[in-house]
Amino acid sequence: MPEKTKEFVSDLQYIKGVGPAKAGALAKLGIYKPLDLLYYFPRTYIDRNAVSSLKALAVKLRQEDIFNLKDLSQSFAFRNEITVVAQVVTKEEKHYGKNRSMLIISLSDSYGGIAKIIFWNFSEYYSKAYSIGDMVTISGKPELDRYGSVSFNHPEIEKFAPEDESLYREGKILPIYPMSQGLKTARWTMRQLREAIIRLLDSHLKDINETLPEVFRKKMNLITLRDAVQNLHFPPSAKAIDESKFRIKFEEIFFYELYLAVRQNGVKINEKSIAVSPKSPRARKLYESLPFKLTQDQIKVIREITDDTQSGKPMNRLLQGDVGSGKTIVAVLTMLTFIDNGFQVAFMAPTEILAEQHYKTMTGFFEGLDVNIVQLVGGQKKKFRNDVLEKISSGTANVIVGTHAMFEENIEYNKLGLIVIDEQHRFGVAQRAALKKRAEASFAERGISPHILVMSATPIPRTLSMTIYGDLDVSIIREMPKNRKPILTKVVFESQLQNTYDFIRKEINKGFQVYIVFPLVEISEKLELKAATEHFEFLKENVFQEFKCGLLHGQMFWYEKEDAMKAFLNKEYQILVATTVIEVGIDVPNATVMLINNAERFGLSTLHQLRGRVGRSGFQSYCFLATKDNYQFEFKRKDIPEEDRKTAIIRLKTMEETTDGFEISEVDLKLRGPGDVLGTRQSGLPAFKFLELISDGDIISTARKEAFAIIAEDPHLRKTENQLIRSNFLKQYQTGKNYFDIA
Repeated sequence: MPEKTKEFVSDLQYIKGVGPAKAGALAKLGIYKPLDLLYYFPRTYIDRNAVSSLKALAVKLRQEDIFNLKDLSQSFAFRNEITVVAQVVTKEEKHYGKNRSMLIISLSDSYGGIAKIIFWNFSEYYSKAYSIGDMVTISGKPELDRYGSVSFNHPEIEKFAPEDESLYREGKILPIYPMSQGLKTARWTMRQLREAIIRLLDSHLKDINETLPEVFRKKMNLITLRDAVQNLHFPPSAKAIDESKFRIKFEEIFFYELYLAVRQNGVKINEKSIAVSPKSPRARKLYESLPFKLTQDQIKVIREITDDTQSGKPMNRLLQGDVGSGKTIVAVLTMLTFIDNGFQVAFMAPTEILAEQHYKTMTGFFEGLDVNIVQLVGGQKKKFRNDVLEKISSGTANVIVGTHAMFEENIEYNKLGLIVIDEQHRFGVAQRAALKKRAEASFAERGISPHILVMSATPIPRTLSMTIYGDLDVSIIREMPKNRKPILTKVVFESQLQNTYDFIRKEINKGFQVYIVFPLVEISEKLELKAATEHFEFLKENVFQEFKCGLLHGQMFWYEKEDAMKAFLNKEYQILVATTVIEVGIDVPNATVMLINNAERFGLSTLHQLRGRVGRSGFQSYCFLATKDNYQFEFKRKDIPEEDRKTAIIRLKTMEETTDGFEISEVDLKLRGPGDVLGTRQSGLPAFKFLELISDGDIISTARKEAFAIIAEDPHLRKTENQLIRSNFLKQYQTGKNYFDIA
């Protein structure tokens, strides 16, 4: 054990009832010092006035329907755990499988309700731990068994000590702390943990220093930090718990939002950019010639961009919009404004095939507008590439469309005023910074930063947007163009696949094209899912012999993938059999049907992105989510957790009920949590200890508003009333960056 850990363990081991072994178990949780333990808050409470009776719980569960998505917060997968208090009535051990047994504990509460606890593992341990007549607390997600009785599978269970039972009957609120396996192994009990914290509150509560000034606390109706800590451990009322939770969560997100506000404000103060006049003859001419009307959302976003680009400060704006919402035309009109102001524009895409498609789309938009557009990608012939580089350096090229090749050292731009980045989550921070650096070098005057517009077709929930992109200005296009018809989505079972194939055949005979997606490339013994390569041969030889079929999967070389997509785009294939490699791909307006096999195995965001490959035109498009006939039975296999079975149903029903990417992203966030939704790319997001990104949107909004208002009024936090905020902010977020260092 490191020396530091030994030192901190010794701080806690001398608390009465702790000792070295128990202190060591706390150290494994990062709890070394007295204040660490004071910030180890309960995960729930036993409140006699709030504990649900088993009878009432059974009625509520019977009324719920996981297939009804009108109120997602009430469905099984999103429900918070329920805490009940009951008495052990019977214990029964049952054998199943080969040498396996489970324990069923029957419970009854004081209102006459009954429930069962099922332990699939460690049945012998739990049988010894709990005796008939024991009063216990159970915390977990309840469900109804086949007989309509309430049951819990492996819940958190804690035996009442006689003193706790007495306190409970008196109406006291009892804290329930997270009990890791390490704490249990070290023989920590809930009672011992409470007693240790009581002693620390007496001796160390005074060591907790206030972080927010009194005037600000009164304005925000916040209790003191010491009161919040005291009340969270031993609350006098349910109201005190709510007030204390709000205070702790508010503080955590407030200082992070303050960091984002300082960073954004530092950029705006220390960096300058070109001021762009919104008057643009080219943009006006294109706007008036469009065969469609811009939506109100598109017009609003253009105004937001115009306000940014004429301010003289660099624009750093994220444009979020679902697939097909019309982000590209907004970017094109913005680009024309820059060209009319005498500046160059760069448009960066994540793949060569996407860059080529954007190049062709923009070439069409720029027809008759005297705009010189060039393409810069890897693998171009030397003579052709040198010609392109000369056009860029001389300023002859107005627009450069390309990939990662755009920020190579030998490229010299000429007054590069605007950088547009498509599918921004596919680029790292360093890559964006490299292109920005090339842009800064393109101006004769030093210290001129380009305007940056990053676009994303992956909607992100509001709570995550406010944290991940807190230092970016965010624009959202939710309204879809009038000519876009919603994609009709339907769950189908394997017995219905022949009908689906017949429908596909009719669509192809009308001249349209089809995607058929499988989850794997090759057969896996572990996962009995459909494999793209095997089923490609089957479909080609046995189902759609009369049509040309292409294959696309992730194990192909990049040029093979691009060749397959180009062939599909050029209508050389009527059907493209693929894996999720098409999740982010080029537009094929002629594709109107998407069939996704084993759809229950895909995440919501993947299903939504896959579906977005069709519906790219005014034609009615369709998405079929195929799953097995014995879907319900398949999911009852013992190796699939019960919650996974429920969430799979919710994913499929969500896809049937909405095509709104923002609604889908909210459901996805609730199902998977922020870490899985963001993936490893968004490493800048802190690991909040208390704040719940899923459910604390109101707290985040309030904290963000206040933090940004304070920095707008006092950018360096020099005012007397902000000194306490300033000192605590610097403790948490001080860095060496000049715009960030406000000391």
